[in-house]
Amino acid sequence: MFKNIKAPSLNTALKASTVAGLAAAVLATGIPLEITRSYAEAVKVQAPSVPSFANVVDAVSPAVVSVRVENRVNPVSDDDANGFAFDFNGRGFDDLPDALKPFFRQFGEQGQQGRRGPQGHHGPQDGKGRLRPVAQGSGFFISEDGYIVTNNHVVSDGAAFVAVMKDGTELDAKLIGKDPRTDLAVLKVDGKGRKFTYVNWADDNGVRVGDWVVAVGNPFGLGGTVTAGIVSARGRDIGSGPYDDYLQVDAAVNRGNSGGPTFNLNGEVVGINTAIFSPSGGSVGIAFAIPASTAKDVVADLMKDGQVSRGYLGVQIQPVTKDIADSLGLSEANGALVVSAQAGTPGEKAGMKAGDVVTAVNGETIKDARDLSRRIGAMTPGKKVELSVWRSGKAQSLTVELGTLPAEQKDASADDGDQAPESQAPASEKALADLGLTVGPAEDGKGLQITGIDPDSDAADKGIKEGEKITSVNNQEVSNADDVVKVLNQAKKDGRTRALFQIQSKDGSRFVALPINGQG
Repeated sequence: MFKNIKAPSLNTALKASTVAGLAAAVLATGIPLEITRSYAEAVKVQAPSVPSFANVVDAVSPAVVSVRVENRVNPVSDDDANGFAFDFNGRGFDDLPDALKPFFRQFGEQGQQGRRGPQGHHGPQDGKGRLRPVAQGSGFFISEDGYIVTNNHVVSDGAAFVAVMKDGTELDAKLIGKDPRTDLAVLKVDGKGRKFTYVNWADDNGVRVGDWVVAVGNPFGLGGTVTAGIVSARGRDIGSGPYDDYLQVDAAVNRGNSGGPTFNLNGEVVGINTAIFSPSGGSVGIAFAIPASTAKDVVADLMKDGQVSRGYLGVQIQPVTKDIADSLGLSEANGALVVSAQAGTPGEKAGMKAGDVVTAVNGETIKDARDLSRRIGAMTPGKKVELSVWRSGKAQSLTVELGTLPAEQKDASADDGDQAPESQAPASEKALADLGLTVGPAEDGKGLQITGIDPDSDAADKGIKEGEKITSVNNQEVSNADDVVKVLNQAKKDGRTRALFQIQSKDGSRFVALPINGQG
């Protein structure tokens, strides 16, 4: 009988061959073989060393707080609103679309049961209205006893303030002082003996473009958010006021980051996040921070007195352009040009005049009008300062005892000019036609009324308009066209290519430099 024997499989044959081969090797050498097998391994890459911000963040985060700003909601008699006040960008409950009224009516009913904020924070029920959140921002402790720095624009519309710490603790805060000119404010919380983690100011002299920085704050109410970037630029003027001197950083800064700190890698505050440039409303990598040097002095004054006292000259100033520098015989377009000195002010008492260019303060060169405003504003009222002034083609010194900048003083203050007459007969004088100007006598007898402008002229390009007045040329008063031509001829003899015209409008006075090559 034959049995049905199956042929061995390929796998079995391979195993047998392997065993036979190993046996043969052992018999031939007498040495047992070590059997190794190959397995795939997880990818592992030795990354290059890169800086980490974790240590900085761990150290500074307890000092950074979220700032919740609350304001009062006054009861109303509208029955549909259930005694609850609504304010939607100036619109009341009745202005809402009908589809939305049921929702907000229900919200109002819930409000009648008493408002309760996060972690049990209650608004007062004192008959003057309830408190509701109206804004949020960021801030940071600057002392162990609870002083908090933030932005003025964060707290300016608030009636009550709450500081929310990293661990969620909520502390009522009191407004100590605010300074709209630099957009800074100081709050104070009562820790009841608790000592708070706080941070120090960095030395501005050590901050360089390209340095790493870390921003910590409360964007969009998320709280405790950290972003990183570099210092992109220094000395930025964003048009927010006379003391603009911002750091530009590319760390992601968004709404709610306002008032929060930007740190260097030593955990020191190099700036306070204040504004962003954003066509979209979100971060595009261009943020502006108040530098530590500016904030340090302002915060110290607010903590001490609740307000900031600034030095005051009482003169209206404008930048010195290259054209203006040429018209005055200055070699460089630096300094601050005095447009007017107000009567009775420290500047006027010291002899400052329209047309002066302040080139230095106490021997330190003034770069521009903004630089002069910052330097004088940072000085103590009553202090005597020495001004270097360029007047009538030569330098001279003036000593000024600074006054105190009035609380409501406009930063570029000057009396409004006389209103131009609505109708003025065309003047027959054409002496200034080469400059693109047609002039006639002013109704008040002071200066020359501009009755016509050539739209293709330098005068039009510089913004001079019909109805304005010329009050002086090269700091010499003029009352007719012959006076102007006389001054221009003298300027040409002196080798000048431009003349400085003082223009008076309803908005104030300013200087404009015009070319004089066409004058004979």
